[in-house]
Amino acid sequence: MRWWSVLVWGFIATVVLTTLMSGSQGAGITRMNLPYMLGTLFTPNRDKAKLVGFVLHMLNGWVFAFFYALGFLMTGGATWWKGAIFGAVHAAFVLTVGMSLVPAIHPRMASEQQGPTITRRLEPPGFLGLHYGYQTPVTVLIAHVVFGIILGAFLP
Repeated sequence: MRWWSVLVWGFIATVVLTTLMSGSQGAGITRMNLPYMLGTLFTPNRDKAKLVGFVLHMLNGWVFAFFYALGFLMTGGATWWKGAIFGAVHAAFVLTVGMSLVPAIHPRMASEQQGPTITRRLEPPGFLGLHYGYQTPVTVLIAHVVFGIILGAFLP
């Protein structure tokens, strides 16, 4: 496994994932904006939050690309279908575990139990991110499966 290829294909896969997620938000399929959610962890300024979140999301994509590459290495090599499975597992983890933990660590997000306050105004995503629209889990699943397919198909 060449690590520079993980950087290149991780970047490309993350760009495609981010484009799919942003496109689905723009088309009104989901209200979830993951870069914005990430950015508001660090700044209350909405405009800066989008940029900070985008940079963090890209860095996260590289980190996950290395985990995918490690998974491919441990299972005998990269294939598109292994990438699709890794992506589906990744999406399932994000939707079931990650989304439920976000309100506990996010300083500007309301919780399911306490609701909004002066400083915590962002709506919590809820189980499977369903508070952001009933199609949110489908878009997250598709974006992550495509992320995995790109890595599985193009990593050596």
